[in-house]
Amino acid sequence: MFEALLSAIIQGVLLGGYYAILAAGLSLMVGVVRFINLAHGDMAVLGALITITLTGSLGVPVFLAIVIMLPCMAALGWGMHAMLFDRAMKGGFLLPILVTIGLGAAMQNGMFGLWGSNTRSLGADIGSLSWASWFLPGGIILGKLPVIIFVTAVLVIGALHVMLRQTKLGRAIRATASDPEAAEMCGIDARQAHRAASAIAVTLAALAGVFLAMRGQVTPYSGPAQLIFAFEAVVIGGLGSLWGTLIGGIILGLSQSLGGLISAQASLLTGHFVFIGVLIWRIYKNWAVSHGGFHASLPSKFFKDLHVTVNKVVKKVVTKAVAKAVTKKEKA
Repeated sequence: MFEALLSAIIQGVLLGGYYAILAAGLSLMVGVVRFINLAHGDMAVLGALITITLTGSLGVPVFLAIVIMLPCMAALGWGMHAMLFDRAMKGGFLLPILVTIGLGAAMQNGMFGLWGSNTRSLGADIGSLSWASWFLPGGIILGKLPVIIFVTAVLVIGALHVMLRQTKLGRAIRATASDPEAAEMCGIDARQAHRAASAIAVTLAALAGVFLAMRGQVTPYSGPAQLIFAFEAVVIGGLGSLWGTLIGGIILGLSQSLGGLISAQASLLTGHFVFIGVLIWRIYKNWAVSHGGFHASLPSKFFKDLHVTVNKVVKKVVTKAVAKAVTKKEKA
């Protein structure tokens, strides 16, 4: 039992690496551009299908296919923001969300028209890496591919953190995220910063899609499920926090892995329950802080009932203790 629990914890942490890569781009979009790209999961699937086509139909090695695909997806993200999101954002908060819903539906049907509905995978193209493992004491099996994905997640998020802190582009993105109008007054082109953030987000989504195709299978309609996982990791880790996204991905992966010990159905449900619990906690926390703190946010009746209950319990305990002492004295 202990070995199974330890193995589930390890696998959950490694699974969190994939969720972190998938969610990092979404977190960047929420933190900088201030809206949720509901086609984010479909971008991941598109990156995976392009890579599968390059390797399967054209015979390009997997690593080279990824190197070719990522700049193409970055250009797609840049152009998509320039042609769609820039204009949609002028229409208020709701219009960009509606645009991404339509974009996601169009992408799903477009990928269906190009690639069909069959499941596709990169497992055969990466050879033994898809199943190669290290065997640890206690019967624990550690897959090499999940370890590579987790290490990649740490390196990618670390590199993105350094870029945002140390480079001119990163400082422009952070300034735009804090106050676009003030950034414009300082000579920063907020639209270019938004487009750069969108390009980075789509690139990260595509990279996650490649890892998804290596781990399992993808179809043109796999995007919405990946969007849900990415959104849950972002909310659990904290909106706009890159390292928080890694932590959120690990928590989500752990909850799913531990839930899988109960049953296959409980795996996804456990992750959703954790997400809902964290979401409720964050909403209540923000509401409580705005109302003077947790104690001030609770109704006064709560404290009155608590006071009465405590007095009853104390009185009952004292009465029993006194009665017990009197009984012992009489017996003596």
